[in-house]
Amino acid sequence: MKILAVGWNYMAHNKELNPTNVPTEPVIFMKPETALLRENKPFFLPDFSSDVQYETEVVVRISKMGKNISEKFAPRYYDAYALGIDFTARDLQRKFKENGGPWEICKGFDNSAPISEFIPKEELGDLSALPFHLDLNGATVQQGNTKDMIFNVDTIIAYVSRFFTLKTGDLIFTGTPVGVGPVKIGDRLEGYLADRKLLDFRVE
Repeated sequence: MKILAVGWNYMAHNKELNPTNVPTEPVIFMKPETALLRENKPFFLPDFSSDVQYETEVVVRISKMGKNISEKFAPRYYDAYALGIDFTARDLQRKFKENGGPWEICKGFDNSAPISEFIPKEELGDLSALPFHLDLNGATVQQGNTKDMIFNVDTIIAYVSRFFTLKTGDLIFTGTPVGVGPVKIGDRLEGYLADRKLLDFRVE
């Protein structure tokens, strides 16, 4: 099982980090399976970063194997959605960017991808306009809607399947909206997909 993730897929978020960044194709990176944190278990702040930030994302689960999938057939290849957090060691990311290095360490460290239970897509409808949001200590800090994606899920699947064979159980983190920020010990994160509360865990 592999975890694919899309960077810079919401314009407002791109502007908060890099006002000049307008991607012309999906920006793809990967996380290892050991990044997953399930069942709302607590997230322990790592000792190698002083600026770990949350990025709330809709996650799609691949339901059958595919390669070079055309965009019009992409909906046949995923069956459920979840809510996830792409925890990012922002201080390390800045250093890697300055040095022109890869992002794996700042994005793929252990437990950097908390993920909720999956909801069958039949229960939530398609991904054309699905709202989601994150509350931090009871206050909403991120609000997004999949209609604001630069590249929608079908486009992402068609694109990544040119390079990687998608297999049953693979996950795709689809990008984060504006409002990312740091976490500290004692914080409580609650994530909602449509009107369903799917994430509720603490930082320790």
